[in-house]
Order: sequence, then structure tokens, then C-alpha cells
Amino acid sequence: MTAARYALPVIFVSWLSALATALPARADVLQQQSFSRWKIMTNCAAAATRQFPDHTPEGNAKRETARLDCLRNHKIPLPAAAPPPQPR
Repeated sequence: MTAARYALPVIFVSWLSALATALPARADVLQQQSFSRWKIMTNCAAAATRQFPDHTPEGNAKRETARLDCLRNHKIPLPAAAPPPQPR
């Protein structure tokens, strides 16, 4: 009788844990927006690195300018220390 008394809660807990692990993880809207912004920022950095691959002071400055221009084009907020755009 004692084993039957504890069987129902054990079955319920095991069913509940199986259900919780079977459900896919879902991100809310703000998290999805954050992920998409981070992806754009990563893509901008990669594109700037492909465009200016050399690691000289001039190449670094051009790469940073290209990265910031890409972020501006995608309307992503710039880092606080970002200088204003240079006239060309």
C-alpha cells in the first residue's frame, strides 16, 4: 500500500519533467531584437575586416570608420565613444 501511495506523485513529477524538457526554448521579442542587433554588429565588423584587412594604424582607422558607417546604415546605436562621421 505504501508503494502505491507514492507512485502517483512520482509519475506526475516524471511526466512534468519530461514535458518541460520537450518544450523548445523560446525567446521573447526584446531578446530577439537584441540578438538581431548583435548579429548586424558582428556582420558589420566582419565586413569592415574584409574590406581593410591590414593592421596598420591607417588600416585600423579605415576599418573602424567602415564599421561605424555600416552601423549607421543599419540604424544601430553607436558606442558612446564613437567619433562623429568624417567628411569625405
